[in-house]
Amino acid sequence: MSLERGCPSMLPQLPECVDSFHDCLNHEPSTHFSYKGEYEMGAFRAFGATLLLCLSVIASARAETRGAFMTLGTATTQPIGHLLFCQENSRECAPPVDRITPAPLELDRSTILSVAAVNTTINARIEARSDKDIYGVEERWAYPAAEGDCEDFVLLKRRVLSQKGIDLANLLITVVLRPDGEGHAVLTLRTTQGDFILDNLEWRILAWADTPYTYLKRQSSADPGGWIDIGHGRDVIVSSVEQ
Repeated sequence: MSLERGCPSMLPQLPECVDSFHDCLNHEPSTHFSYKGEYEMGAFRAFGATLLLCLSVIASARAETRGAFMTLGTATTQPIGHLLFCQENSRECAPPVDRITPAPLELDRSTILSVAAVNTTINARIEARSDKDIYGVEERWAYPAAEGDCEDFVLLKRRVLSQKGIDLANLLITVVLRPDGEGHAVLTLRTTQGDFILDNLEWRILAWADTPYTYLKRQSSADPGGWIDIGHGRDVIVSSVEQ
């Protein structure tokens, strides 16, 4: 896949969020990453506050149309990039020993702020580049150090949030189609209030129904090496940059 340019910077859009939530900015989100400055720090805190205020409203409003939760189908094919990733990282793709799927995540203020901080920090720190540019191949899933494709953002967010105590059963790699028909990968946060999306092309965390994507397939919450169809899933190559 030929990819012409990296994902655009969204930082100029952040001051409005900060200005709207001055009284929420004294909460310090916990993260393993260092921030680039006070400007981003305030913006990250504001995102968490925004999510806290709007999350239940978004979920209930969209439930009347598309639904707060994705409608899942049957078992489907594993993306080739994830299959190769699992061959190299077998422990991360093994099903739980007890075979019991944990309940969806219960959201609270601390969790929302933490998720928001991880999403915005990784989006800011990692440069979006295609697998072809980095590795010389069309599809390779790997943890990024400084640059990566969309699935690499997802893998890193998933690992960091798992380290913060969120069960992997509630952090699901998801394959979608962008409006232009290009394949893309996002991270689904499975919660009691609905499915929410962490995306390297979007600083906000949105209810899945509020995103512009066509959803194809996602990891099984019962088996991280298994995948479940969402509607009409099909195999696509995923990319993190806008053309």
